[in-house]
Amino acid sequence: MKKGVYYIFLMLAFTQMQAQKDFQGMAVYESKTQAPKFDGIRSNRDITPEMQKNMEERMKKMLEKTFILNFDKSASIYKEEEKLEAPGQQGGGMRIMMNSFMGGGGTFYKDVKTKSYTVDKEFMGKEFLVVDSLPKLNWKLEQETKQIGGYTCYKATTVKVASKTDFRNFRPKNNDDKKPEEKKDDTKKTSGETKTNFEDNFEMPKEIIVTAWYSPEIPVNQGPENYWGLPGLILEVNDGKTTILCSKIVLNAKDKVEIKPSKKGKVISQKDYDETVLKKMKEFREMNGGRPGGPPPMMGR
Repeated sequence: MKKGVYYIFLMLAFTQMQAQKDFQGMAVYESKTQAPKFDGIRSNRDITPEMQKNMEERMKKMLEKTFILNFDKSASIYKEEEKLEAPGQQGGGMRIMMNSFMGGGGTFYKDVKTKSYTVDKEFMGKEFLVVDSLPKLNWKLEQETKQIGGYTCYKATTVKVASKTDFRNFRPKNNDDKKPEEKKDDTKKTSGETKTNFEDNFEMPKEIIVTAWYSPEIPVNQGPENYWGLPGLILEVNDGKTTILCSKIVLNAKDKVEIKPSKKGKVISQKDYDETVLKKMKEFREMNGGRPGGPPPMMGR
């Protein structure tokens, strides 16, 4: 009798362990970033209001993306949903480069057990494989709750260092905070004596306040992009400019997805990759004689 009970106990324990091992889920996220207003950028008098409006509309579309997160108990892959390009849109190479500039591009693999990540990036025609430790996010858990897709979510906040190579982190400068001599210099620039560039109107903050909403009902230490470390799947993230919201969740689907890191590209640390991007963009500006007509000076991820 005792042997029979012991056998049943072992079978139940094995079944539970197997269920945990086979557990897998998929979450769809909609990412939207507030597009910058170009009316404050005094760069080229040849740009008409209509051209300015078209630029803002195109930027808005580029900053609206859909991502798929496939996850299990210890790892996940986060990748932009592939869409067919409409006629007249940017070519494949340019699209890949712009994706890297705005938080997309490649497959983002996270392993919360080893606290590491791997993401493949393409920049200036070269392929890189960024391998590094996951950022340490000191989350402050709060009692506030809300419903997202039928799941009860709890609020958590943290402060993280802003990446200098993520275009989405740029914030418009607050003219009210400028010194009198800076405002005087701006007046000269708007009078047509000289031109300004992207850096004169935007700045990179040192830190960003992040608000996340997670659900303990999905007990995995995962989330979109490089967000992790909460006692439940992160269903929404907001950093003041970009909002990433989960729109669909599927748990334990019949068809399993292979969750593993990419292996293509030159292996490089995040720090070295950022330095490479900043160096190349600096060279690009110098080649253009410091003119403002080119793209923003700091892009990538």
